[in-house]
Amino acid sequence: MALRNIVKIGEPGESALNSSTREVKRFDDRLKILAEDMIETMHAEGGIGLAGPQVGILKRIFVMNVIPEEGDIIVINPEIVEKDGESVAYEGCLSLPQMYGQVKRSTNLKLKYQDLNGEFHEMEAEGLKARCIQHEYDHLDGIMFTEKLIGQLVHESQLSQEEDNNNDDNNQTEKKDDLIAEEE
Repeated sequence: MALRNIVKIGEPGESALNSSTREVKRFDDRLKILAEDMIETMHAEGGIGLAGPQVGILKRIFVMNVIPEEGDIIVINPEIVEKDGESVAYEGCLSLPQMYGQVKRSTNLKLKYQDLNGEFHEMEAEGLKARCIQHEYDHLDGIMFTEKLIGQLVHESQLSQEEDNNNDDNNQTEKKDDLIAEEE
């Protein structure tokens, strides 16, 4: 296994991030090595997902590890077949380090995909796992999360400050609601 270089916005090779990918047709040792390398790279960089284009490979493959108990998941030739619900939350990307932005995504989904042996599977996901799948799926179609932003990008150093401000606003709203309830 080997660490792969992550393609970053503003660096050589970034055109891979805006390119559509090709279906994986050969399920061989080279694909297994690629998947292992992607998993190792994702973990080394502290990510929860990594798509082929992010390591310069224009194939429909991504890896993820959102729920540690489930372990690493390798997704090949995915197709999102159902979506439901919506939420807005901050997302980051290994191809745009230290920057985050709010994106609207479905909260639940059903995914069809193949594993390293070419076997077909279905997966249902919700919450962060569903968000991660959609983020990585977009990479396979040459779409960066920055194209779906609601508002501005925020540096990670400002993120906790912005979340604290939002929590203060929510606390104020909750206090106001409590006062209204007491008056009734």
